[in-house]
Amino acid sequence: MALEHPSFTILDGGMGRLLERLGAPFRLPEWSALSLIEAPDYVTRAHQAYVDSGADIITTNSYGLVPHMLGEERFGANGRALADRAGRLARAVADGAGRRVLVAGSLPPPFESYRPERFQAGEAPRILESLVSGLWPHVDLWLIETQSSTVEALTALAAVTGDGKPVYVSYTLKDEDGRSGPAELRSGEPVDEAVRKTLAAGASGIFFNCSQPEVMGEAVRIARKTASEAGTSAYIGVYANAFAPEPPSDTPYAGISDIRADLDPENYLKWIERWLSDGASVVGGCCGIGPEHIDAIRSFRKAREAA
Repeated sequence: MALEHPSFTILDGGMGRLLERLGAPFRLPEWSALSLIEAPDYVTRAHQAYVDSGADIITTNSYGLVPHMLGEERFGANGRALADRAGRLARAVADGAGRRVLVAGSLPPPFESYRPERFQAGEAPRILESLVSGLWPHVDLWLIETQSSTVEALTALAAVTGDGKPVYVSYTLKDEDGRSGPAELRSGEPVDEAVRKTLAAGASGIFFNCSQPEVMGEAVRIARKTASEAGTSAYIGVYANAFAPEPPSDTPYAGISDIRADLDPENYLKWIERWLSDGASVVGGCCGIGPEHIDAIRSFRKAREAA
């Protein structure tokens, strides 16, 4: 299913922080999954907020449906049913939009985000299968998100290859404060190498997400150049987070990250304009980027298309 828009495609923003703002049940380690379990109406409200703000794609609230966030027992008992619920909620909002809105099935890291060394190749397919089977009937495309290494991403890609839906792989990048080196995945793999491997494995596009905006532009330029050299017309997308810089932690659920004050809608839109110039064709937001940011992007697109 094509993503084409006359100018560019708008992805939605982050789910967890929006649920918190709406007053939904919200705590660690469940994060956004808690609302799905206890108060799914809030998930519907969050999706609707993004549709109303102009998103062309909304993403299922399935990022937290993994054992290290739900707990192994709850995942085993309810993981597939919760994925099905996440898909149904997003589908209902998209179908009621009155315009074409696609549903992306979010496939998160099966283990801890940002920590490629925690990936377990033998266990990942079992976790992914529950998510895929629950989401599949409801989604238009797959969005394999926040991948820290190619082995992590290609394992997820294999779980959905051949099911008839396009697949987009989104990598998270090294983004330590003051970083000046070449664009790399969290694993240290160069972006061009990751792009080549991922496109060769059948991905319809390469995105970058859940990293600070300062590191995204170079990755987008490299991805666009590498895809062109490979002779593909792959989509290139970017959706940054608004987290303040912080080092990796062995206690990821000790607290909720701070949000940068300088990434209000007006300033985030400046990054969007740069990424579009760099070659992105799909843009949106990750953690801390909300409906007001998406609305600013829509207004910019409308003005640009009218010019």
